[in-house]
Amino acid sequence: MSFHVVIGFGPAGSATARLLAEQGRTVRVVTRSGRSPEPGIEHVALDATDTRSLTDLARGATAIHSCAAPPYHHWARDWPPLASSLCATAEATGAVLVMLGNLYGYGPVDGPMTEELPLAATATKGRVRAAVWEQARELHEQGRIKAVEVRASDFFGPGVTDGGHLAARVVPPLLRGKPVTTLGDPDAPHSWTYLPDVARTLVEVADEESAWGRAWHVPTQPALSVREMVGRLGAQAGTGPVAVRGLPGAVIGVASLFSPLIRELKEIRYQFDRPFVVNSSAYEAAFAVRSTPVDEQVKETVAWWRERLAAGDRHG
Repeated sequence: MSFHVVIGFGPAGSATARLLAEQGRTVRVVTRSGRSPEPGIEHVALDATDTRSLTDLARGATAIHSCAAPPYHHWARDWPPLASSLCATAEATGAVLVMLGNLYGYGPVDGPMTEELPLAATATKGRVRAAVWEQARELHEQGRIKAVEVRASDFFGPGVTDGGHLAARVVPPLLRGKPVTTLGDPDAPHSWTYLPDVARTLVEVADEESAWGRAWHVPTQPALSVREMVGRLGAQAGTGPVAVRGLPGAVIGVASLFSPLIRELKEIRYQFDRPFVVNSSAYEAAFAVRSTPVDEQVKETVAWWRERLAAGDRHG
């Protein structure tokens, strides 16, 4: 029975930890605050930048799944020490470092994104994310660690509440038949990576030595615009078509004066003002995980949100 350490318990970390536990793996989750135990999962309160403590905790691990992320507006300050601690722990324990990445490192590109593209981003967050992987890749090539990165587009699906552009800002009003507002052009093609597919990919690459040493894109369905996705969600929910409005740039500009988080969105506006399309064919040609059909994604997402909102009403 293999032992896996999962760093972070947000949407991706929790989905990965629970999938590993379902498969009978021994799972230890690391977060700053810790949590109560749950079936098959031990939760530990620990600062993952504390390399010595993290190494002690990860002794004997098959894999360390890096699913945590610092607050959005603190990436430049907080990612380097976290990444260095993860790499040092992987080197000390021999565990494969499975890193959850994103597409920021490519920067704006024309056409679908593949893993062969250079990490050519010039803005801060893109360069930070590129540097995190470049550090691990260099150590892997030196034979000091075993590392692999899987890159996802915007998360979508059960468990995704904050940060996702098809999450709390969109689905609850849609389920009530009310208009929704989105960042950027609501008709631009956009890739949405289904959260359960992220977890399945993170688990699969940990066991596949042929995957290590490079980055892969999580299997993702063909791109659909926000308006198309909202239409599918509304049809599944039975709430009918709802109006979809792009959030004007002027509104974002005013809001950014008061919110550091919204200020950070300026850097990634290109992801929603133009096509943002990921190609995951390389992974699909090499490994078993396939992206979940979009109709199933939509069905499961609507059901999850309805249950969540109903529970909130019962306890509200």
